[in-house]
Amino acid sequence: MPAPEAPLSAAPRRPIAGRKSGVMRAAHTANGDVTVRLATVDDIDALVRMRAALIREHAGSAIYGRPRQDLEARARALFAEQLADGQQSCFVAERGGATVGCLRVRESRSSPLLLPSRYGYLSSAYVLPEERREGVLSILVEHALAWCRSRGLVEVRLHVDAMNDGAAKAWEALGFRVAEHLRHRVLTGG
Repeated sequence: MPAPEAPLSAAPRRPIAGRKSGVMRAAHTANGDVTVRLATVDDIDALVRMRAALIREHAGSAIYGRPRQDLEARARALFAEQLADGQQSCFVAERGGATVGCLRVRESRSSPLLLPSRYGYLSSAYVLPEERREGVLSILVEHALAWCRSRGLVEVRLHVDAMNDGAAKAWEALGFRVAEHLRHRVLTGG
């Protein structure tokens, strides 16, 4: 009989290589150096702006095209909660002191019937339009993958809006393959 599942908080922790004073790594891109670091509460304004922009860019989406009126207030509270949660991290990419991208990663539990039992989940990926196709997402993903490896995770998953061909191509170029399709149905009547 297999051993019972360990709680998420019991996952092994190893330091992420290269961490110094919160700055994890600087990388050179075509437009200059980009620095990636763990987000802090001081980054909430930038994170909220980017999350709201991401949702606005998906206005035609069946899922993301229905934002709440108080989106920014909810995003602020959500990011504060997420930044305090030890089972997830948010990375920010900066160029010249300005935040140009972000990516959230969390540890998730699989179905008890499937392997692996735990995996990394990427979300809230956003790069400013003028910074896209410059390697910023790639650098953010490198850090998220290192975070996952440091926790002993062996798989990473994410969702991509079906209508976002650009994002689908970017994730494909980063080694992510389609594994399933999410379907939805709006219920009418009572």
